[in-house]
Amino acid sequence: MAILVLPRTLDAPVSNLADVGPTNAKRLEKLGVRTIRDLLLTLPFGWESYGGPATISSLEPGTQATVVGWVKSIAPKITRHRRMKLTEAVIEDDGGAPIRVAWFNQPFVAKQLHRGDRVAIAGTVKRGYVGMLEMQNPHYERLDQNADTQPARVGGMMPKYHLVEGLSSRKIARWVESALPLAGQLEDLLPEDVRRRHHLIDVADAVRRGHKPDGDADFGEARRRMAFAELFELQAAFALMRANIAAEPASLIKYRQEVIEAFKKGLGFELTNAQRKATWEAFQDMERTIPMNRLLNGDVGSGKTAVAAACAAMAHASGLQTVVMAPTEILARQHLRRFRAYLEDSVPGLTVELLVSSQTAAERRRVKTAAASGHCALVVGTQALIEEDVTFSNLGLAVVDEQHRFGTRQREMLRAKGLGRPHFMAMTATPIPRSLALALYGEMTLSVIDELPPGRTPIETEVIGPEQRARANELVRAEVLAGHQAFVICPLIEESEVLAARSATAEYERLKRDVFPDLELGLIHGRLKEKEEVMQRFVAGQIQVLVATAVVEVGVDVPNASVMMIEGAERFGLAQLHQFRGRVGRGAAKSWCLLLTDDPNDYNMSRLALLTSIRDGFKLAEEDMRIRGMGELMGPRQHGMSDVAMASLQQPELLSEVRQEAERIIESDPGLDGHPVLKATIARRLELTSIS
Repeated sequence: MAILVLPRTLDAPVSNLADVGPTNAKRLEKLGVRTIRDLLLTLPFGWESYGGPATISSLEPGTQATVVGWVKSIAPKITRHRRMKLTEAVIEDDGGAPIRVAWFNQPFVAKQLHRGDRVAIAGTVKRGYVGMLEMQNPHYERLDQNADTQPARVGGMMPKYHLVEGLSSRKIARWVESALPLAGQLEDLLPEDVRRRHHLIDVADAVRRGHKPDGDADFGEARRRMAFAELFELQAAFALMRANIAAEPASLIKYRQEVIEAFKKGLGFELTNAQRKATWEAFQDMERTIPMNRLLNGDVGSGKTAVAAACAAMAHASGLQTVVMAPTEILARQHLRRFRAYLEDSVPGLTVELLVSSQTAAERRRVKTAAASGHCALVVGTQALIEEDVTFSNLGLAVVDEQHRFGTRQREMLRAKGLGRPHFMAMTATPIPRSLALALYGEMTLSVIDELPPGRTPIETEVIGPEQRARANELVRAEVLAGHQAFVICPLIEESEVLAARSATAEYERLKRDVFPDLELGLIHGRLKEKEEVMQRFVAGQIQVLVATAVVEVGVDVPNASVMMIEGAERFGLAQLHQFRGRVGRGAAKSWCLLLTDDPNDYNMSRLALLTSIRDGFKLAEEDMRIRGMGELMGPRQHGMSDVAMASLQQPELLSEVRQEAERIIESDPGLDGHPVLKATIARRLELTSIS
């Protein structure tokens, strides 16, 4: 029988590697790894150094070590607390010294290792009960009975890769090992003169050193080169996009003082200085025929919608329409109410319409006709706005809210609804440090609203340990009985044996059964088909306590909600916790944000305590970036950048150097015809068939 040999080229799917298969290929895809090229270019984020095998008697608590010995006993168990599955073993080395080993949530280990097996383990040494040394969740490798056999995959320097459930760093390292011979075929997108100016190694050398370094210096050189290359690729793409945008003219929107005066008079509140500055920056952009391409970055409740409404009023005065796209129907309807309140009474002839998929066919036809004929000045909606049969008479301004929820193609489809190229504004409520914003959205100019309107009720923020949980539940009950509502946020949708986190589904059942049986509870998560319906019931006050995942992080406005209780708060970034906190305190009543943790160690408590003293989202984002890294700030894979590039943004001068190099190339070679590798790489990243 012939053996099928799968082709192994850089652009072959990663499933072509031995032992990967379809299941692991899907897991790798969640990490952005689809091809063998992707695998090679995804370096480990760090290394664990365990050294060579040591005797158990020489081990010191708090150190990382490798041990080779014999399994004297091994058995699966279930802990009394929280009924957690674990595998417990005792291993003795040739000197007869024992060490206790526990693998939590890995019951399969008891089936893979047996009494009498020779085994290598590598992990952190701790002082256990009755004085015996122990390791928790160590790496392990079953060896043959030959005393001279040394571990091949455990101990020494072991790479740490980003993971999803079902993958391990050992698995990924094994696949990388089999793919490394192809590293020499990698094309270098960095021109040789750029590498020379910045003393950077070539891509093949960086991949080899990054995955199999001889030491820290090797690994550092590889990461530095890969970070520069990735930032260079991004900045070159941004420079190209800026040039393309400038080449296609927009309609000039003339500034009219009487329009802004009428708008401000109809608002019913004073704009903050930050709002005024952002509005003026947008007005200056719109007075040019080069299309505005601006990112409006503001904290929760900072008033970004009012800035967008002012721009829509100015566009209407020039006879142009505005479109506003939001990621959810709830948020679209929320915008509809606000835009109508801000504009319809103060700006003559300006009507605001809604277009979402849940409307009747007749209502959608009516709104589409009004947009196509120019009889409505502003249409708010969801992705229903980019359907093929939606057209505008004279679209002059396109606004996208929570723009990171939409892909490049969706934003371009919205822009294409204009006869020319409309002015474009993106809004985000995730406070982003300036260096990160320049790296992620470098094709856009940046406006920052870093000031909250006066009169907002401060939110009382507390860190709650396990012993205080009952008090937190009583606060929720008291607020609900007083006529208010509460959120309960959980990190996961379903129970996971890998992460010991409370899930939304399990927590919903527990709260409904044991804690709040007399209250009206609701459940919402990303997989729920009835998300909009559940949120509408919560907004209407029919649900008193809403158990949810991060799906409610942005955009939900429920002024009657006064308590935000977050389970497993240590599992979220500070910036994300701040987003959750912003869902309450939107009414006149006093509000609370309760950060519950089941792991009150010093690190978790000190990090969470920052939320009790810092209310500024931008300051918290900077702390998050410093403590957890830029990748954590934006969420896994959401930012579209590797952790190598994100970490390098701690050096602002590096981003400036990279941007200058990218602009130099685009100026001298606008079509990138002399840089085919860079051109192809940018096209792959942006998922565009052409960038010319």
